[in-house]
Amino acid sequence: MTPIVLLAAVLLVGSFTLSASLTALAKRITPRIGLVAYPKADRYHRSIIPLGGGIAIFFTLAIFLIGAVVTVRFLVVPGRLSWLAEQTCLNPADFLHRSDELLVIFLCAAILFVMGLRDDKRALGPFFKLGVQFLVAGIAAYFADVRVEFFIQSRIVTAALSAFWIVVIVNAFNFLDNMDGASAGMAVIASSVLFIAAAFNGQVLVGGLAIVFIGSLLGFLVFNFPPASIFMGDAGSLVVGFFVALLTLRTTYYQQTGSGSWYPVLLPLIAMAVPLYDFTSVVLLRISQGKSPFVGDTQHFSHRLRRRGLTDTQTALTLYLATLGTGLGATFLYQVNLVGAILIVVQTVLIVTIIGIFESTGRNGEQKTENR
Repeated sequence: MTPIVLLAAVLLVGSFTLSASLTALAKRITPRIGLVAYPKADRYHRSIIPLGGGIAIFFTLAIFLIGAVVTVRFLVVPGRLSWLAEQTCLNPADFLHRSDELLVIFLCAAILFVMGLRDDKRALGPFFKLGVQFLVAGIAAYFADVRVEFFIQSRIVTAALSAFWIVVIVNAFNFLDNMDGASAGMAVIASSVLFIAAAFNGQVLVGGLAIVFIGSLLGFLVFNFPPASIFMGDAGSLVVGFFVALLTLRTTYYQQTGSGSWYPVLLPLIAMAVPLYDFTSVVLLRISQGKSPFVGDTQHFSHRLRRRGLTDTQTALTLYLATLGTGLGATFLYQVNLVGAILIVVQTVLIVTIIGIFESTGRNGEQKTENR
């Protein structure tokens, strides 16, 4: 086993273990402080479930981010662990140069976490939350370089476009947090696809962040996979969406690809096809019905599967398979020619079309809504 593979395994196992431990702890403590989810019209659980999974996910990410900065600054740079940098292709100087960006990213995630935690305890207004999301996204895009250039020279324009993308992804995963295991499981699959892209392009820092993120989600999923005994809440879903968006924007797609072409720039859209479709279709459906897009209901793809007789476990697995179906195609964008890229796009459209068939039937039932 090569050193970089061993390091990746350590990061994955370590983040998984810490997240699972913190989730188990949160499961015991949060009910004592009233941080719980009560049965609602737009949720299928019929018992009081502890919130706090988001606490475990956030603090796992925070501990590993801070730990990485401390390790590089005080151990690798002085030469005590210089072999680690040599064996893993890590550039300590570049890492320290980007430590300010990591700090901004951490602070942005912390703001979303605190706001989500407050919303879990007592609901905040949707427009206030949306305003904070745009503020955080703008800060991350402009000051932490969490943006994609799209061959556009203007930093302001690319930051604005990237901020919009961040807000969309944040809300997509917030919307997906409507069924046991849905949001975290689909985030694991999407992030795994992005990790493959980062590894393919030799992005050690982005790849390491993806591994830690995946491990933190898997540790939470131990308790959130159906039947869930704890939920992540908005404190978790907002942070999860933010880090998925971060990975999509910081991963390199078009350099040093096997095909030598631009096709891999489609990777984030294809990998995120199912979450984006669910988000877009639900928003448009609510608007067409004269409802606020911020008011929760049971019109998501997961809810329709549940009403068709699938169990919670079967529903979660169906969502995973659909996401995996598009994600696997995305990973091949580095090896294919134009015809292959077109086939991958067609395959993605077909998968989304199948979902659309389920979405378009059975809409005549009464839909109960309640503020998200």
